[in-house]
Amino acid sequence: MFKNQPKGLIPAALSNMGERFGYYIMNAVLVLFLCSKFGLSEETSTLIYSFFYAGIYVLSLVGGLIADKTQNYKSTIIWGLIIMTIGYVVLAFPIFATNENHVWLLTLTCAALFFIAFGNGLFKGNLQAIVGQLYDNPRYAAQRDSGFQIFYVFINIGGLIAPFIAPMLRSWWLDVNGMVYNASFPAMCHQYLSVADTMTNENINQLYALATAVGHQGAQNIADFCREYLNVFNTGIHYSFFASVAAMLISLVIFISTKKGLPTPAKKAKEETVKYTAAEKQAMAKEIRQRMYALFAVLGIAIFFWFSFHQNGTSMSLFARDFVDTSAVAPEIWQAVNPFFVIVLTPLIMLLFSSLSRRGREISTPKKIAIGMGLAGVAYLFLTIFSLIMDYPSGTEFRELMASGVTVVKAGWWVLILYYFFMTVAELFISPLGLSFVSKVAPKHLQGLCQGLWLTATALGNLLLWIGPLIYNKCPIWVAWVVFLAVCLVSMGAMLAMLRWLERVTK
Repeated sequence: MFKNQPKGLIPAALSNMGERFGYYIMNAVLVLFLCSKFGLSEETSTLIYSFFYAGIYVLSLVGGLIADKTQNYKSTIIWGLIIMTIGYVVLAFPIFATNENHVWLLTLTCAALFFIAFGNGLFKGNLQAIVGQLYDNPRYAAQRDSGFQIFYVFINIGGLIAPFIAPMLRSWWLDVNGMVYNASFPAMCHQYLSVADTMTNENINQLYALATAVGHQGAQNIADFCREYLNVFNTGIHYSFFASVAAMLISLVIFISTKKGLPTPAKKAKEETVKYTAAEKQAMAKEIRQRMYALFAVLGIAIFFWFSFHQNGTSMSLFARDFVDTSAVAPEIWQAVNPFFVIVLTPLIMLLFSSLSRRGREISTPKKIAIGMGLAGVAYLFLTIFSLIMDYPSGTEFRELMASGVTVVKAGWWVLILYYFFMTVAELFISPLGLSFVSKVAPKHLQGLCQGLWLTATALGNLLLWIGPLIYNKCPIWVAWVVFLAVCLVSMGAMLAMLRWLERVTK
């Protein structure tokens, strides 16, 4: 797996792993945290999440432009880690949200998210560009795809561990304060504290039952207990952001201590300026245009993949909370299933590609991406069929049924496992190979920009994430899965239609 790989790959991957660990701690709880801390609706929380997630990738384009212009990729990466750390520090300090401080506290939280997104924009694409430059050496060129797959595994090692941190710290802090975790109780607390006079007797009875289950003492005022529970519940989440700060600092130390062994793009650019005359650059212009056209074609497909895939933090997170029996497991922890499969399945996928290559049946990168879109479609086809068989209503209607005491059969944990299996295999056919594709077709003087463009395509997909929860809460949930199924199938068809042209351009 690591044979014939450049020495700089592992230090770069470790730097990225630390940053991803800190990021995924926060990402695992962000939507549910916004709901529990500020009493926001799921639609509003997922809208903030969508803009934040999109901002991470849009700002990677800015980060790429800065690094390409200054030709100082390494300093740009270091500043990115520092700025992200500042954002996590702001999130880490617990301040109880009240009617008086609600506006400025939410504004401060969004500002912290902007710092994280901007720092990520300086860091993410430029580190990927440096990894791509490791394979510009002809000695390692044939290992480019496998190198990015290894790099992707390290990302997901951080993603595997991180989702356990926030629920663990939250549950520990609740236990210290004599309380117990319940995913439904924060929303009931906010409803009671804001509109107690309009709550039905049925909802008030449910509130008292939940309060008793999580630690309420009969003599204690229920409003005071709700405020106390929200404070303790959210303080536990705030403490998990200190783990994100620590992860950023570890990543920063790793990168600074190993940066000398990584390529220095400024020196490469200077050498290439001497080698290429104006006439030679003009002769290369047509090929560069063709490569950029191919890049934008693949970016268009990537938008719709990430729109479908990143539902794991929005509608799939809500599905895990509402429709899946997760009584023994916090909903956030299910997000660890995807990185677990990435780590386990990547060596098998690499072995498959290597075996096909040795037999002279190598699959081109564009064809792998088309196959990946088809596999993502299989994941949503499964959810569609399952939801139809179970006759599941919309998320809103389901929660109302549960509140009124109507028994509805919840899905078993295996449903999430199977969904994440198919989506992870699809991801392994698209994401690391997409990074490899970009590094292959990008002009050498625009590598940071082109990696930023790949991440911008991800951002455009993330801007659409709010559509999933909207359909999920308004229509029977199979309708949401059908929308994603259609998106995947259309994207696969478009990729197959362009296949010969893309394969010719990237030879």
